[in-house]
Amino acid sequence: MAKKYERIADALRQAIRAGRLKPGERLPAETTLAQQYRTSVPTMRDALAELLAEGLIDKRHGVGNFVREQRQRVERSNERHQWEKDRARLVETERLKTGSTEHDTGLTPSDLAFKAEYRTAEADAGLAAAFAVAVGTTLLRRSYRTFHRDEDAPFNLITSHLVHDLVARNPDLLDETKEPWPGGTQSQLLTVGIELDRIVERITARPPTAEEAEELGLQKGVSVIQLRKLSVGTTGRVVEVSDLVIPGDRTELVFTTPLARW
Repeated sequence: MAKKYERIADALRQAIRAGRLKPGERLPAETTLAQQYRTSVPTMRDALAELLAEGLIDKRHGVGNFVREQRQRVERSNERHQWEKDRARLVETERLKTGSTEHDTGLTPSDLAFKAEYRTAEADAGLAAAFAVAVGTTLLRRSYRTFHRDEDAPFNLITSHLVHDLVARNPDLLDETKEPWPGGTQSQLLTVGIELDRIVERITARPPTAEEAEELGLQKGVSVIQLRKLSVGTTGRVVEVSDLVIPGDRTELVFTTPLARW
C-alpha cells in the first residue's frame, strides 16, 4: 500500500498533468496544502520532494513552490546523420536555412541562441586511442551550447575534438567566430576533403555532476544521457570525437534501423 505522502504526490501529479495546476502557477503554501490533504507539514514536504525530483515543480527558496514551465522537448534520431550529410554539399544559402537543432526540435533559427568556444588541447589517453594518435597530440577543442531564446538552460552540453593539423588546412575551421557553420561539422570537414563513412555512438546514463546539473537546470534526481560520437571518414580514420551530455528530462532518443529484405 502506498504511503500517505506518495498518495498526496500522486494527486498533485495528476492535477498538474490534467492542467488543473498550470505551468508557472504557484502552489498554495505548505501549511495550506497540509490542511487541505489532512496531513502534517513534514509529510507534505515529502510529497513535494517527490514532485521536485520528477521535475514537475520548482522550489524557489523564500518564495514557494511553482508548477514547472515545460521546456522545449528534443527528439534526437540517428537518421539526423544522413540528413546532415545530404546537406553538407548544398549551397550556403540552403544550408543557412536550418540546422541540426532545428531538425531535432522543430524550432526556427530565430527561436535559438548559440554559443561556441574554441581552444587547443592535448590528447589524453582516451582521445589519443580514439584518434589513433600519440598522447599529447594537439587537438582543437570546441564547446557548443544552443538555447531556446525563452529559456536559460541549453539543450545539451557538447564538447567536440578534432585533430588540429587535420583541419588547420582551412584557417576558417580554427575560428570560433565562423560559428554556427552552415551545414555543421560535416560541411566543415568537406572543406578539407573529408567525407564521413559512418558514425558510431556509445550511450550511457548517469547522475549529473554538480556543474552539469547547474548549467542544464536539472532538478535533483534527473539523470543525464552521456553520448560519445565517433565520426569515421571514408579512409577508416576517426576524424571527430564529440561528447554530449543530454538532460534526461527533455530528450528522447529515437533509433531507426533499416533492415535488408530477404
